Amino acid sequence: MTDDAVTASQTRKLTRVLVATDFSPTAETAVDWAIDIARRHGATLHLVHGLTLPAPLPDYVPAGAGFGQELHEIAVGRLTETAARAEKAGLEIELEVPIGVPSQVIVRAAEEHDVGLVVIGTRGLTGLAHLLLGSTAERVVQRAPCPVLSIHPGDIDKHGPIRTILVPTDFSPAAEEAARVAVALLCAGGEAAKLILLHTFHLPIEYTAYGPIPTSAHYIEDAGKNAEANLERAAAGLRRDGLTVETVAREGYAPEAIVDAAQQHRVDLVAMGTHGRTGLAHLLLGSTAERVVQHADCPVLTVRLR
Repeated sequence: MTDDAVTASQTRKLTRVLVATDFSPTAETAVDWAIDIARRHGATLHLVHGLTLPAPLPDYVPAGAGFGQELHEIAVGRLTETAARAEKAGLEIELEVPIGVPSQVIVRAAEEHDVGLVVIGTRGLTGLAHLLLGSTAERVVQRAPCPVLSIHPGDIDKHGPIRTILVPTDFSPAAEEAARVAVALLCAGGEAAKLILLHTFHLPIEYTAYGPIPTSAHYIEDAGKNAEANLERAAAGLRRDGLTVETVAREGYAPEAIVDAAQQHRVDLVAMGTHGRTGLAHLLLGSTAERVVQHADCPVLTVRLR
């Protein structure tokens, strides 16, 4: 992340927010977050429900010819009820209930409508209790053409002005893009808006496998100083636009350090790239991003470089 890599003036205005719902409690929480974000940015809200028609069941009387149409009408009715909440906020609303695999429907809608942000719940009606990230949410995070804000069941009633965002960075292009998006969301937060840049570094196993090594302390100290210097350079470009930026460098396993930092600083959300410098091209979602989305106690914004 270079000195002038990210400035508020470089951010893209958020004009259309897509929120996907299957009418589950977590999805309805995601709708609340999307409504609030769209209202604060003056954006159009695009509501999507992907309708999956059930397969015929053996030993049962086949559904009538109009069964699919009836389901579609019911889904449109439910989505219209959801839209009424958004209309009370004075938003311009678009509704869409296509038939298809929900994750594919959501990604296609984001592409066709040039959406700037997708908001989705991490678990829906088909989510199993022991799974921290539902399959639909995971596929959308992996494939969406724009940033995705993942909302957890515990994020209910926490929507409001986004004033503090934690941006984990390894100074990669993906981290730079995440910072750009974070700044765009913060711009509606007012004077209290604050960005926290976090860089984590981890002691290699060779330094710990054989017990304490005299050079370990020097490694940690040098790595910490290098991280702080890089963080300050990254923060400089952001501060030129008057944004409050804090920097944090800490040693530790990245996913755990990020989740801990989010809790410690009580951030409104975490914004991060899906792949960093150690990300493998064939992986659709980097392991660090996946674990943070799963375990963070606040919404997580993931940004994928196209």
